[in-house]
Amino acid sequence: MDQVEFSGGLMHIKDHSSGHLSQETVKKLIQKSQEAKQQAYCPYSNFRVGAALLTLDNCVITGCNVENACYNLGACAERNAISKAVSEGYRSFKAIAIASDLKEKFISPCGGCRQFIREFGLNCEVYLSKPDGSYLKMTVDELLPVSFGPEELSMKKVFDIPEY
Repeated sequence: MDQVEFSGGLMHIKDHSSGHLSQETVKKLIQKSQEAKQQAYCPYSNFRVGAALLTLDNCVITGCNVENACYNLGACAERNAISKAVSEGYRSFKAIAIASDLKEKFISPCGGCRQFIREFGLNCEVYLSKPDGSYLKMTVDELLPVSFGPEELSMKKVFDIPEY
């Protein structure tokens, strides 16, 4: 059975499965994303979103959406969680769970968040959930096919305009 412990204000899940996450770990990650959505600041849209990010060492870092009267200055839950993780020194992630209040549809990251998550790898598992705890598991690669990432920046480039 997986165990949960808290240290330094961060939650750690002891996942004893090999490879993919255990059902219990997924449930805990989704639960943490639902708890994170309770902190959302969304007075304009009233659309709460929470995210729970699982690091390679099984640390859970949460985030929620934060809106702003100047709409484009708001921040999504997924980007908040990843930014918090990066500020704590994390650069690789196993999974992220996303929660909202949508009852009839799984919440999915917006295009900007898909690209933001992609920055840290294509194989991260993404759990799209509903308030009842049901979920759909996808990878970043499935959510953002034919994506642009850090590896493209180191590829060979041509600086001359070719003649045809």
